[in-house]
Amino acid sequence: MSATEFYNHLSEDYDRFVNWSARLAFELPFFRALFAEHGAHDVLDVACGTGHHAIALAREGYALTATDISPAMVAQAQANAQAAGVDVRFHNLGFGELAGGLGGARFDAVLCLGNSLPHVLTEDALHAALRDFAAVLRPAGVLVVQNRNFDRVMRRRERFMSPEEHRQQDREWIFVRFYDFLSEDALQFNMVRLQRGADGVWVPQVEQTRLRPWRYAEWEQQFQAAGLSLLGAYGSYKGEPFDAEESGDLILVARQG
Repeated sequence: MSATEFYNHLSEDYDRFVNWSARLAFELPFFRALFAEHGAHDVLDVACGTGHHAIALAREGYALTATDISPAMVAQAQANAQAAGVDVRFHNLGFGELAGGLGGARFDAVLCLGNSLPHVLTEDALHAALRDFAAVLRPAGVLVVQNRNFDRVMRRRERFMSPEEHRQQDREWIFVRFYDFLSEDALQFNMVRLQRGADGVWVPQVEQTRLRPWRYAEWEQQFQAAGLSLLGAYGSYKGEPFDAEESGDLILVARQG
């Protein structure tokens, strides 16, 4: 299924799948330091999912706009922001649609987190997405892209990710994620959701979508072609240098020009 369909299906359970309090406590210091270094205030969160990064940053006083290709994710993000009592401007936009869809708005920082850009499957489409990011950045604005380290995933054939679970009264959810290796440039991403109610019966749901396992060398080339200067590559939000052999994540920081 398409990325839009995949996340529309997943939207009702996404906040059960992610431990947001723990995740944000770990990740936010990275953004605080980066935004302070670059004087960033107006922030665009692209592929925002259910909005928790945008909401957390808005709580800290940044001005947030957020976009996602999934209407269901945007609806859940709007509900989450309303419940949190913060002002975030949400838009239903995909990669390559930002400059046209946001009415010419430009930002001090653009974020694209959560392994989102691997849903872009071709070099032309990735180039268009990165050019679109550059178009909505102010001069010297900063871009942050966070993906899995697919150099390591593909070399080691790391098929499974750690399962996640959630309990709510007499209901329980288990989430299992794994890849099918279709070729060196194509993965199938599988999400198995198991839900058990008071009757004790597990009910499965399975969603699948394609990913492109972009490697670090490809990112360097694509950033340069899009007019973006790479400032740093990190292996996690702790800020240690990226190691293609060992890092779990690839976090790229770039700026326009």
